[in-house]
Amino acid sequence: MGRIRRWAPRVVGIIVTAACLIGAGRLLWPQPGLDGQPGSTARQLAFVRDALDDGSDTAAQQLFPEGYVFSNVLYGLAWVQAAHTDPGLRDNALREARWALARTESDEGRAVFSPGLQPAYGVFWAGWTNWLRGAILSLDRSDTTAVHQFSTHSAEIAQAFSAAGTPFLQAYRGQAWPVDSTVAVASLRLHDKLFGAQYTAVIDRWLAQAETRLDPATGLLPHQVSPTDGSMLTGARATSQTVILRFLPEIDPAFAKSHYARYRDRYLTYPGGFGPAIREYPTGVDGSGDVDSGPLVAGVSLSATVVAQGAARVNGDSDLAAAIGSAGELLGLPVGLPGSKRYAFGLMPIGDAFVVWSSTARLLTEPTTALARDVRWWWRLPWLSVLLVIAIAPWAGPLTRHARRRWPRRRRDTAT
Repeated sequence: MGRIRRWAPRVVGIIVTAACLIGAGRLLWPQPGLDGQPGSTARQLAFVRDALDDGSDTAAQQLFPEGYVFSNVLYGLAWVQAAHTDPGLRDNALREARWALARTESDEGRAVFSPGLQPAYGVFWAGWTNWLRGAILSLDRSDTTAVHQFSTHSAEIAQAFSAAGTPFLQAYRGQAWPVDSTVAVASLRLHDKLFGAQYTAVIDRWLAQAETRLDPATGLLPHQVSPTDGSMLTGARATSQTVILRFLPEIDPAFAKSHYARYRDRYLTYPGGFGPAIREYPTGVDGSGDVDSGPLVAGVSLSATVVAQGAARVNGDSDLAAAIGSAGELLGLPVGLPGSKRYAFGLMPIGDAFVVWSSTARLLTEPTTALARDVRWWWRLPWLSVLLVIAIAPWAGPLTRHARRRWPRRRRDTAT
């Protein structure tokens, strides 16, 4: 028993030190460039699929109203994005993305949305579902039924925008968020990319109308607006803005470029010297978290920071995308197994869906243009300093006792 008491602190110290060394390695490990993706992508997707098979989408629906749709649509989109980077994944991507689309179009996928809205089931469901339809066709246009469905739903979305007096359609009856309409308009641009210009006038009108309804404090699209005229109800917030900026480059690269610069200036932060991270509210504005942002830590939204990796990738911001990816490998507590990889010990599979969708993000309608913006060159130093302190903490006591035992001996030797 005495031997166990003597050795237990050493074993704990070895484990803690090893964990810190592994964490430092993850933080320093190079991230893929804008044309690449993590080597663990297939294993991440395998975990998300297993979780979906176990009902993680239904469980996510209990957390927030879009949980079921997001769980499936992001899984399908991540597969398509991965296949565009690695054509060897094409067959698997088509099978899995079509499976995800079928679940999104199912009765369960549409259950919380109103069929009486225009477009049917609201612009959130219509936009994300149509983007996934088009993404699948970007890999394979041989399925004439799928082409017809994409064209039909695109026409319905275009008609809804043309008939509305606002650029921001309703996602639920009496509620509208610009982010949802942004995704839907991006699906129209993707339709034009794949099948020839048909909705240019609708898209140009949407851009012109959106430009007149920006948040005056930030110059960005608002978070929530009036469903009748699109006037601002809630100013720009990062949880919606990161998704908006994931899709704006698909719609209009010049429009996206100016908005991304404003977003980066107002939301990118290094709290206490740590970071980079994304604030939920712009610099100088404080607010509370909610179901979309999650709990805020020093004003930072962890969910927005995860999605910001994808926004950075499609806006050509390679340094920020790489930094967020590296920090995620440290703070996300990834668990890698031969056939799967999960974050936060796999406790929130929908979070893993957002991670893999963001880490594989790429444009489907335009080539990505590199952005000449960087992050603080020393951003890793605070994290490495903390890891160093934690790594040596278990050995501080033994080293101190050892030094004290040797100090009297050195004094005696000196006196002699």
